[in-house]
Amino acid sequence: MARGRLRVMLGAAPGVGKTFAMLEEGRRLADGGRDIVIAVVETHGRAVIAGLVDGFEVLPRHRVTHRGVALDELDVPGVLARKPNIALVDELAHTNAPGSANAKRWQDVDAILDAGIDVISTVNIQHIESLNDVVRQITGVPQRETIPDAVLRHADQIELIDLAPEALRDRLDEGLVYPAARVDAALSNYFRLGNLTALRELALLWLADEVDVALQAYRVEKGIDAPWEARERVVVALTGGPEGETLLRRGARIAARSGGGQLFAVHVTSADGLVDSSPGAIQSQRALTETLGGSFHQVVADGVPVALVEFARGVNATQLVIGVSRRSRLESLLGGAGIGSSVIRLAGDIDVHIVSHAQAGKRRLPAIGGALSLRRRVIGLLLTVVGLPLITWPLILLRSSNSIPSDVLAYQLFVVIVALVGGIWPALIAAFGAAFFLDFFFVSPLYTIRITQPSHLLALLIFLIVATLVSVVVDQAARRSRAATRSAAEAEVLASVASSVISGTDAIEALIGRLREAFGMTRVALEEDGQVIYAAVDEASADPTDEHSEIELGQAAKLVLVGKPLAASDRRILGAFVSQLESALDRRRLAAEAEGMRPIAAADRLRSALLAAVGHDLRRPLAAATAAVTSLRSKEVTLSKSDRAELLETADESLASLADLVTDLLDASRLQAGVLGVTLEPVSIEEVVGDVLDELRLTPGAVALELGETSSVTADAVLLKRVLVNLLANALRFAPSGAAPVLSSSEFGGRVQLRVIDAGPGIPNSRRDEVFLPFQRLGDTNNTAGVGLGLALAKGFVEAMDGTLSAEETPGGGLTMMVELSAAK
Repeated sequence: MARGRLRVMLGAAPGVGKTFAMLEEGRRLADGGRDIVIAVVETHGRAVIAGLVDGFEVLPRHRVTHRGVALDELDVPGVLARKPNIALVDELAHTNAPGSANAKRWQDVDAILDAGIDVISTVNIQHIESLNDVVRQITGVPQRETIPDAVLRHADQIELIDLAPEALRDRLDEGLVYPAARVDAALSNYFRLGNLTALRELALLWLADEVDVALQAYRVEKGIDAPWEARERVVVALTGGPEGETLLRRGARIAARSGGGQLFAVHVTSADGLVDSSPGAIQSQRALTETLGGSFHQVVADGVPVALVEFARGVNATQLVIGVSRRSRLESLLGGAGIGSSVIRLAGDIDVHIVSHAQAGKRRLPAIGGALSLRRRVIGLLLTVVGLPLITWPLILLRSSNSIPSDVLAYQLFVVIVALVGGIWPALIAAFGAAFFLDFFFVSPLYTIRITQPSHLLALLIFLIVATLVSVVVDQAARRSRAATRSAAEAEVLASVASSVISGTDAIEALIGRLREAFGMTRVALEEDGQVIYAAVDEASADPTDEHSEIELGQAAKLVLVGKPLAASDRRILGAFVSQLESALDRRRLAAEAEGMRPIAAADRLRSALLAAVGHDLRRPLAAATAAVTSLRSKEVTLSKSDRAELLETADESLASLADLVTDLLDASRLQAGVLGVTLEPVSIEEVVGDVLDELRLTPGAVALELGETSSVTADAVLLKRVLVNLLANALRFAPSGAAPVLSSSEFGGRVQLRVIDAGPGIPNSRRDEVFLPFQRLGDTNNTAGVGLGLALAKGFVEAMDGTLSAEETPGGGLTMMVELSAAK
């Protein structure tokens, strides 16, 4: 009997439409003549799902009794006895009640598939076993019902039921997912926009990886080696040099542009085990690769180009990113083809990006010394020693009485070549050596150093003069070329210094790093008041013989240089670095002083606001209280009992308002000074809510209480009470008649959310942050109004208790103030 086929509807979160899609597909297949039954469908009270169930044959469930509670589970024997073409089974990750034949529903489905019955089922991404910890990090909610990855991977078909997070939140707001009483908590907790976006991305990536596995298996089965550009796979070659970060970021941008691209970083080490790169640089680039969402790989091989291309083909790469060579033109000429050209030749249909980078231009300043380097002079001398005998041997074989002119020209050409390679001194040695060889082997009498004919002597002298002049010209040209290279390098260094200073905040770090690179120092450090501000170190080039020198920068700072002694020609460029570092230090000190003045300025602004509040907002209740007391004491006016009662009430009300205002002002001052006393301890939510209702003198029904199962939070009872009194008083003030505010509590991820919900006019999005600033009252100016410190103090109190206070829109209109605190342990 052929095994049945499993088809799974995968969703990112509850409510995306998995069950709806399963039932719709079942309806379509039934209309096509297939025998369809519903084995299990969970409607969760949703009328739309219940309506779709109508018209299907629904199989009875198997009832299991556990601890006196009757639970209905999938009846596997009933499905096998009915033997339909297709069974619809909702919630594949469901855990069966104790006492069932199988612990998990996916095991029930496996038994149905073994009987040759096809199954269509549903599952959310959070239930996949390998993603359980990731989902918990995103949502803060552990998932106890999970399904092994292998079960889904063996499914014959997986369909992603996708829905934009905003659309899912709209469904939730409309009551299409949960009952209305659970909507606010769901929107603020599991169904936050960020959570839904992350879960959606997780579902898309998981399914994309499964598609990749299937695609790779197909290519292996069919023997297909050529890359298929189903999506971009970018391989970045790392040498361990400082340009690696630039290459990684460029590769990440290339991968990101294609949407869903993959990034691979690979470092090829030699098979002999010798380390040719900085381990610290490789480690930092590995960390950067992981930060960019890529994977790091290390390959051991003898040939770097071959290893890179083979690795790229192994991961089905479409792009290969390498850095531009840091070798000079002469090194490239003498060393043969570089890695870049070899990779391009071997890559075939893989696109190769050779990326220029700042490190390619960051070289040490060339020294102004001899016209040519010692290395080239040594090569010139070796060419002279080896080349003279080699050129003499064929000339001897062709020697005749008329061959003297051609022999002289041959030796002259050789001297020019030596001059081009080694400069003046090797060329002069070659000239005198060539003159000796001409006289000894080609001028009569042969094999002697005597010259009998004046014309031969004149020819030898002319030969020496020409060779010397050519050597001098070549040496001068080389000297000018080196001076031009030095000037260009100095200009590049000065330009980088200027750009570093203009860049602002990171100027010191950039200057120190560039200084070390320009002069090839082992270590360059900037110290201020005995503390190292920044240091640039090249541990690979450390040498015990390095010279240590210090340069004063102002009164309290100094520049420490460790490395080879600087030539006199380098001091001018060093002076430019020093002057720019001094300027950068001055700006740093000024910025620090300005930052230090910021709290003082803020305190001055708060003090001015407090004085303005005292002058304006205290005047009304003080004037009312004074007028009431004056009237009561007056003997000129006869007051009735009702008049006296009214004046006493006015005085009492005004003095109480004054007391509240002064209390708020003192608390604001304590918060601003950071001296507010806070005692964090487990606090009963019910007790605090009871005290709040008593203080506000609220009658039953004035506030709807929806307190969750969590009984206590970690808070200061007095401060929490003041916060809730303020929030609830505001809600009562703005709530419309007949719509009582709601005070609710719920727990999510170890945090308790207390919500004060009203259906009033609400606050525009643009002003929600403003309400937490001091002296904001939205226009309420009666005698009992405060100075606009209520929400500012509430926010300060909540933050002092390690919590948060935020404003949200109430579904359907209004304002929801949410206090979030840690649940008591």
